[in-house]
Amino acid sequence: MQAEIVIAGFGGQGVMVLGELLAYAGMLENRNVSWFPSYGPEMRGGTANCTVVISDRRIGSPVVSRPGILVAMNLPSSLKFAPLVLENGLILYNSSLIEQPPDRQDVRVISVPANKIADDLGESRIANMVVLGALIGASGVVSLDAVTESLKKVLPARRHNLIPLNRKALEAGMALASAVSA
Repeated sequence: MQAEIVIAGFGGQGVMVLGELLAYAGMLENRNVSWFPSYGPEMRGGTANCTVVISDRRIGSPVVSRPGILVAMNLPSSLKFAPLVLENGLILYNSSLIEQPPDRQDVRVISVPANKIADDLGESRIANMVVLGALIGASGVVSLDAVTESLKKVLPARRHNLIPLNRKALEAGMALASAVSA
């Protein structure tokens, strides 16, 4: 099994953290992983994307030109990367910020109102965790427990008190993906 994932959005939306968590979770599950960040001219507010490859075999390159999975956190990212997703792939898009769903009939598209769910949980900054939960719920690429354990490695120690809230956001995203798949 090999998953090639592109995660894209504005700087400050937690795109890189989402990618790091996937990579760490893959390592915890004894898989081969690569995480390749790419920033626009500004960190916060500019464009940001990363690619994550999680595989049971050796990874030849961290570069992903045709992802099987796309996570789009904003409209420019959706417009740029959705056409590149492989046929029968998966697109998750943040419908709180993207009113125009990707126009693809040959892939599975999941609308995730990430900002709304995060706001309902009381913390707008965990929208990326909601989308990550939806991703793992829809794809099974890594387990919820591995992602939760990864939070301890990616978040600074002073933020470990936020792990339970992040777990709730992950679970909310997974529940959304399960409801859509049912």
